[in-house]
Amino acid sequence: MSSTGRILFKHCVWTRLCLKNDGMNRRNFLKLTAASLAYSSLGSYAVDFADQKKRVGLIGTGWYGKADLLRLIQVAPVEVVSICDVDKRMVAEAADLISTRQLSKKKPRTYSDYREMLKERDLDVVLIATPDHWHCLPMLAAVEAGADLYLQKPISVDIAEGQAMLNAARKHNRVVQVGTQRRSTPHLIEARDQIINEGKLGKIGLVEIYCYYHMRTQDNPPDEAPPGNLDYEMWTGPAPMRPYNRICHPRGWRAFMEYGNGILGDMCIHMLDTVRWMLNLGWPVEVSSTGGILVQTKSKANISDTQTATFDFGQLRVVWQHRTWGESPDPKYPWGMTFYGEKGTLKASVMSYDFTPLGGGQSIHKDVTYELEEFPEDKTEKDLEKHVAPAIRRHMKDLLNAIATRGKPVADIEQGHISTASCILANMSMKLGRSLTWDQAAGKVVGDEEANRLLARPYRSPWVHPDPAKI
Repeated sequence: MSSTGRILFKHCVWTRLCLKNDGMNRRNFLKLTAASLAYSSLGSYAVDFADQKKRVGLIGTGWYGKADLLRLIQVAPVEVVSICDVDKRMVAEAADLISTRQLSKKKPRTYSDYREMLKERDLDVVLIATPDHWHCLPMLAAVEAGADLYLQKPISVDIAEGQAMLNAARKHNRVVQVGTQRRSTPHLIEARDQIINEGKLGKIGLVEIYCYYHMRTQDNPPDEAPPGNLDYEMWTGPAPMRPYNRICHPRGWRAFMEYGNGILGDMCIHMLDTVRWMLNLGWPVEVSSTGGILVQTKSKANISDTQTATFDFGQLRVVWQHRTWGESPDPKYPWGMTFYGEKGTLKASVMSYDFTPLGGGQSIHKDVTYELEEFPEDKTEKDLEKHVAPAIRRHMKDLLNAIATRGKPVADIEQGHISTASCILANMSMKLGRSLTWDQAAGKVVGDEEANRLLARPYRSPWVHPDPAKI
């Protein structure tokens, strides 16, 4: 029997049991059969996803927490047993939604403190989709509790956090997949394999990465008391305490450097990580950046509205630029990457890629893959980025495969650390007004003690910053 046949046979047996025991209706049966076919569509995996009956927990039940978790539910018969959020309304709404989407139809337990959730030590996989300043401590607690992880990007808000997280994952032998799902985006995999790896670009001399979305808020509302459904003290956690402002929650917290790393930490990391993956690049040897708040000066946001960064990999420079104002040079590629080679040019984004050979010849175009017929719930799911859903599903399959084989996933924590830290170094360079040379072996900036003092942000009491050397 073929691998596809084995998957379908196992899944049909399992589904019959569900029909008998759980009263599954015909529509759910058909959805599961479609999912079984989807499981088999990527034959390089070493496991049958229909066997992945993992117990799952989610920390951070907002926009992308639900997007990630519901994609995982689509590709494996997991049981979501626990979810956690400091917003009572948000966690209750998420529990209701999850009960309609998972096979058991059970509501997960709800928590307001991730430490209480992890005390149960009954989770195989934990997803973390909190604001960035809350990535590190829950991750450390989850791996100590024996869970494998799906961790949203960027992995950390400072470099020392990332070093501690990498050390903890290796110490506890945990699989950690970072949510840089461009590595699992079908048309970008094709661009890497059929354009770059086949030599159609020739020698690549420069890569430009960029974002021209008008995504920085221009509002300046007054501070106010936090809503009753939000534990703002816990939401702030180790970050500096700011007066509550409605911009922050939900989803607007990226406007403030206290909670993240600005647009580099949000958007540059995706494109930089993709370039590193496509070209098999490690750490940059030098990082420099300039910019600031140059145009949108009336907003309450304190992240840059204009920034350029150069990541020097020795034989290749990758140059980032973002503007949250003005027009995009190419409206078709407002957020993406351009590879300049001696034989041609490749433009790529989450929506498509275009290869243009030098001096004429056959151009190649490919659009993003949608899977709306295989997964019809994607059509109506609130706020879902439909073009990203297939990549998240493939990223989840890769995570489950790594868990089964105890191997490294495509976006392993080390790769996430390199991409995260590189963006943090760019922000540090802009703040200090000079280039920074990075010693990857020592984990420090070369000959710059002022820069090295910025590798770890101060934590607000009573939270304690982890020491990478003690993990």
